[in-house]
Amino acid sequence: MKITFLSENFPPETGAPQIRLYEVSKELIKRGYEVEVLTAFPHHPNGIIPPEYKGKFYQFEKYEGIPVHRSWIYPSPKGSFWRRLASYFSFTFSAFYSVFKSQKTDVIVCTSPPLFLGITGYFASKIKRAKFVFNVADIWPESAVELGLVKNKSFIKLAEWLEKWLYKKSWKIAAATEGIHEYMIKKGKGREEVFLLPNGVNTETFAPRPANKDWVKKLGFEGKRVFTFAGRIGYAQALDSILKAAKIVEEKDKDIRFLIIGDGPEKDNLIKLKDELQLSNLIFHDSVPVSDMPDVFSITDFSIVSLKNIELFKGARPSKIFPALSSGVPVLYCGEGESADLIENNNCGVIAKPENPESIADKIIRCAAFDDAEYNQLSQSGREFVENSYSWKFIVDDLLKNLGK
Repeated sequence: MKITFLSENFPPETGAPQIRLYEVSKELIKRGYEVEVLTAFPHHPNGIIPPEYKGKFYQFEKYEGIPVHRSWIYPSPKGSFWRRLASYFSFTFSAFYSVFKSQKTDVIVCTSPPLFLGITGYFASKIKRAKFVFNVADIWPESAVELGLVKNKSFIKLAEWLEKWLYKKSWKIAAATEGIHEYMIKKGKGREEVFLLPNGVNTETFAPRPANKDWVKKLGFEGKRVFTFAGRIGYAQALDSILKAAKIVEEKDKDIRFLIIGDGPEKDNLIKLKDELQLSNLIFHDSVPVSDMPDVFSITDFSIVSLKNIELFKGARPSKIFPALSSGVPVLYCGEGESADLIENNNCGVIAKPENPESIADKIIRCAAFDDAEYNQLSQSGREFVENSYSWKFIVDDLLKNLGK
């Protein structure tokens, strides 16, 4: 069986969609399946296309053994909604060139968001006479509307029409979370037409290891309890609540430190808030390659995963949960719903109320006070949980079953 993946994002970029697509592709190739990836030139998250791709419209390459077709995109990491829309559509159309350059295939798996790429995915499936699988990682435009990022009523109606049309035209829908899975069934898809394709983790790369002394020394974390947030620093993550909680903690426990690793549109605002709060227990660090994250987790006692307190995110399953648990690092989850239940039911972390600095601070202080037996139980439970349910081997087994192979 030949499988083609269509996605705006792919390594060397970092992020959940990129890692999922890379790991699934590698596992499929390892098992003898033919795979091709159709994607844009690297541009996320800083909106800069690397020099080796600049001035080009198309390029074919082998990325660590994976055949990859890359085509032009107008990069726009920040700025107006309309500039971001222009970026989405630039790849929606340029990707057709990669479609014609790619080989015959049996299945096209198209990742959304952006929703508009589904147009390319559907017509590509007709051109290639392949089955069209729509991989939905975020319900759009509903999520953008609920976050207040999209307000134009005419555009929203058009996007909602496109959303329904793409769901109808899909042979199957691969949902990233249980919440999205149930949403699709409510929208009229049969249960046999929807399956889970969740975020996972490479359990060999992300495994418990001794603390990296270089990182500890560099950050000045000797003898400290470390709470780390690593990922996109955006509006949805509600990290202002974490900073406010850090201020409360600072006044009660001098041996707790916070590390925020990543970049994103809210980072500058948060740095200003840190200065306003005069925080001395929190460090911002630029994004690091995925290959460095096992060392980051080695110096981390708890991984912070935070989301805004809105109904939409009760069905979210943030990808950053799984590398932490696989590394033996319990999660402090500041949220409600599906992921909170997952963590509680598998005894691999602690839950705080979202966007509630007092609740978050209270849980942080409790976490820091755990004795070795309590901490090790959370650590071991998390590792066992992801090994059994969220390794890429397990996820690819399920993908192939749902593709009929």
